[in-house]
Amino acid sequence: MTLQERFAPERLIATACEEAGSDDFGADGWQPGLQRLTDGLVREARLSPIGVEIAHLDVMRALKNRLGVIAWRKEKPEIAAKPITAPIFIVGQPRTGTTILYDLLAQDPDLRAPLTWEVDAPCPVPQPETYHTDPRIAAAQASIEMSEQIIPGFLAFHPMGALVGQECVRITASEFTSMIFSVQYRLPSYYRWLLYEADHAGAYRFHRIFLQHLQSGVPGQWLLKSPAHLWHLDDLLAEYPDALIVQTHRDPLNVISSIAALTHHLRRMGSDESNIAECAAQSYEEIVVGLDREMALRDAGAIPPGRVIDVLFTDFMTDPWTTIDDIYRKLGRELKPETAQKMRDFLAAHPGDGGGSRYTWSDTGLDAAEVRDRVGAYQDRYGVPTEQLR
Repeated sequence: MTLQERFAPERLIATACEEAGSDDFGADGWQPGLQRLTDGLVREARLSPIGVEIAHLDVMRALKNRLGVIAWRKEKPEIAAKPITAPIFIVGQPRTGTTILYDLLAQDPDLRAPLTWEVDAPCPVPQPETYHTDPRIAAAQASIEMSEQIIPGFLAFHPMGALVGQECVRITASEFTSMIFSVQYRLPSYYRWLLYEADHAGAYRFHRIFLQHLQSGVPGQWLLKSPAHLWHLDDLLAEYPDALIVQTHRDPLNVISSIAALTHHLRRMGSDESNIAECAAQSYEEIVVGLDREMALRDAGAIPPGRVIDVLFTDFMTDPWTTIDDIYRKLGRELKPETAQKMRDFLAAHPGDGGGSRYTWSDTGLDAAEVRDRVGAYQDRYGVPTEQLR
């Protein structure tokens, strides 16, 4: 079978319907993203043989998860009437502390983060009595550990686990309007479509459907995270008008070199031809567009005053507990002593390594002075300190 045949949308859709036992994908609008994604996987991604298998699994999971969620919703129509109330979204450029902040806040038993295992395999709906023993947990963990076998050191670079919170891009993958694909695979046409042309409203509509699905089994106030929300805060607030946003801020130059290195690392899982300078060029374009959009939305009054809590990466790294106390105060929440202790225990068990020598600016091939000038307005606005380049 040729690559074109393997990734033909009609073949993928037919196989997913057969395996899921359903042919109802819900509202249309996801098909253009699937077409662009599969075109890119065939023509641009430079997939290795193992990369073909990984990409095929990714697309099939997204299709079958969508089918399963819609099927359950049809069986239980009351799910659609259940609100998503005051969800908390952690956003910001990638590599700005969003993951560790998310993991720490997720230690709060009063908050509900979507865990990796249930995002990857949402059907049947997770149940409270088996939430930490479901056999899907072991399957998800095995898949994560397989990635470490393929690319040793991957989990040090981007810690993951079946029982920790997963990013929203893994949810919106089922709308095929998701940054997860353009980071994991070399897809220049797809990422530019995603950045400049795609309608993201459908992705947020499906995001709500997915959360309603999960909370029909295990309810709670949602705690969510993805740097990708930074690019589309208007669409996010259109879908969730009462959302609360925590935005992290860091020197964009070290962000660009760090995300370029991570992207290069990810792409090596499915390709033998990744180029870190190419990853950096994409990251640079995406970062400046995201920061410009976010500032423009605030200037236009599209984000209600007091809805965003700004967090400086340097402050959080220096004194995480003062930062978290401040976040709770601004959210109007009580940080209970037992919750604070859970957070401290988690951080003690997951100290991180500060990035080590995994990325350097010289690898990016970018002109530091040019980039510094381009992001100067952002740094001035939020008081983001300039870091020493690695």
